Amino acid sequence: MRITTNAILRNYNKNLSTSMKNLDTMRSRVMTRRKYMSTAEDPSSALRATSLERKYAKNNDYLETVDDIQSHQNAQEDSAMQISNIALVLAKQYGIEGMNGTNGSKETRKTYADAWRGAQQSMLLSLNATYGDEYVFGGSDAKNLPFTLETVNGKQVLKYRGVDVSDPNNQAALEELSKDTHFVDLGFGLDVTDAAGGQGAYKIDPATAFNTALPGINLVGYGVDKDNDPKNMILLAGMVADELEKEDFDYDKYKDLVTKFEDGRNDLLSQVTILGTQTEFLATTKERLENNEIQLAEDYENVVNVDMAEAIMDFSWAQYVYNASLKVGNNILTPSFIDYMS
Repeated sequence: MRITTNAILRNYNKNLSTSMKNLDTMRSRVMTRRKYMSTAEDPSSALRATSLERKYAKNNDYLETVDDIQSHQNAQEDSAMQISNIALVLAKQYGIEGMNGTNGSKETRKTYADAWRGAQQSMLLSLNATYGDEYVFGGSDAKNLPFTLETVNGKQVLKYRGVDVSDPNNQAALEELSKDTHFVDLGFGLDVTDAAGGQGAYKIDPATAFNTALPGINLVGYGVDKDNDPKNMILLAGMVADELEKEDFDYDKYKDLVTKFEDGRNDLLSQVTILGTQTEFLATTKERLENNEIQLAEDYENVVNVDMAEAIMDFSWAQYVYNASLKVGNNILTPSFIDYMS
């Protein structure tokens, strides 16, 4: 087969262009540290990289949410411990000292009564504590003041989200409020299904989300007991103060109220323990998300970025091939029969 000069030149130009293209590709990889510059170069890697980017961004969102929830939960725990500490002082110090000194003067009892009323207001302030612009013990309604204390016909009335906590007629409503939830997605595979009744209602599987709501009535109690006394620590504190201020002081009634108040504090400590468990759970969740972040970053690195040692070696080889191609070009036209004709 006869090989013409034009055919040789065409093949040479084609191969030289390929060498130049490979050299430019390898140069770009070294400079950008990327395996590809466009999706068309490596569609499968580009698709996987996009998926990893979405997962990484979502994981970061979860991490930010956990940080915010931890701060919110710390505010809940701090306020709950404040109430518990106040209740401890009232029950152990003022309560016992008050019972031991009940035969004292009316002025002495009045001093103790003032202490109980002051502590009552302090506990109420802790129940209305805020984190940012949200009330931490408002359940799912964190924008409105959860607790209000007022005096009606000489009797203290405590309301939680507008519902009297010591009215037996409100027991069903209070039970519902005590189960109030506010779920947040932390990457557990949030499962949302249509709730019974339809009309846009939905139901969240509690195992797939984190409940940030802590209704304040779960801390200080609600409803009434068999003696028709409130099972709420705030109201009990006011009733103890009222008893201390009475002219016909009833020691047995006073002792009974203080005991009920202390029982309420024990229930409060149970809620604080639950908060501590949730705090540990959040810490574990954050650690898991941080590990996910590291793993996703490594996976993205492997899919998108090049191994620099390998990239430099490939660039050096491409440059060697290109230089060799240029040298070949100098000798591409071999001597022909015409060169020897005289």
